[in-house]
Amino acid sequence: MDHAAEAHRTDLMTITRHVLNEQSKHPEARGAFTILLNHIVLGCKFVCSAVSKAGLAKLIGLAGETNVQGEEQKKLDVLSNEVFVKALISSGQTSILISEEDEDATFVDPSKRGRYVVVFDPLDGSSNIDCGVSIGTIFGIYMVEHKNDLSLEDVLQPGENMVAAGYCMYGSSCTLVLSTGNGVNGFTLDPSLGEFILTHPDIKIPKKGKIYSINEGNAKNWDKATAKYVENCKFPKDGSSPKSLRYIGSMVADVHRTLLYGGIFMYPADKKSPNGKLRLLYEVFPMSYLMEQAGGQAFTGKQRALELVPNNIHERSPVFLGSHGDVEEVKKIYAAVEEEST
Repeated sequence: MDHAAEAHRTDLMTITRHVLNEQSKHPEARGAFTILLNHIVLGCKFVCSAVSKAGLAKLIGLAGETNVQGEEQKKLDVLSNEVFVKALISSGQTSILISEEDEDATFVDPSKRGRYVVVFDPLDGSSNIDCGVSIGTIFGIYMVEHKNDLSLEDVLQPGENMVAAGYCMYGSSCTLVLSTGNGVNGFTLDPSLGEFILTHPDIKIPKKGKIYSINEGNAKNWDKATAKYVENCKFPKDGSSPKSLRYIGSMVADVHRTLLYGGIFMYPADKKSPNGKLRLLYEVFPMSYLMEQAGGQAFTGKQRALELVPNNIHERSPVFLGSHGDVEEVKKIYAAVEEEST
């Protein structure tokens, strides 16, 4: 189909239309959430454009600063963060913003405040920019009761309280995966229309998968349960085929593959990182939310990931997320190891 014909099609489900359809299921809705999501989508389009031009625009390279996590910042990180902060504040629907790049929470000026808290990692996996590996933006949205009486307590809520979560992956195509608590849908940016079109409706993760995803370079530091599970993936005792190892090292890309093909993504606690490495609020929670909405599970090694209550905005947590059956196996191994040690 040529672009002219495509442009005249009206049956394409755009992300805006999809969100409006979701909104129509809530008669009490006033459109604030739709406005907020539109601004997030705008931010994603901008970052997608910047990422695709990164090599040309000499945006690659270090910005000469180190972010609060002690990681060197790429110029694109700084740019992406500014884009999302501005887009979210200008929506008029946010009250507090938490970004991986900012040490402190951003409290929106009372005159521009709305009822939503947005937690986000503006450019996850940015160390992979130079080699063209997929990178992405991760976000989660909470609602606050009283926008004028705010404190950090309004942010430090369990992940199960989120009202929406998603990520946008900047790869061979620009893909936005979103859940507003009613299943998971994937949209792909059509550059000729400048619109995200619904391409993956109602994503359901397979009950079990053939892929496991973990940084094997950390194996010497793993706890007993993780080591045992990975051993089972490679040398299954039940006569089944071994699982394939796939690890990109860009969370958005690894989770996206897990969501579509099934299997398990793991970033466990180990001797080097006793609390794991991934941040709870804007990495573990949104991805766990999406996994559960797609019929999968997310587990920390001790409990359901979405039940954790963060103590600070940059807190870290271990996570095992993916197909229901695969995470169930990890849970059984952790329970067995715990029983052995008591």
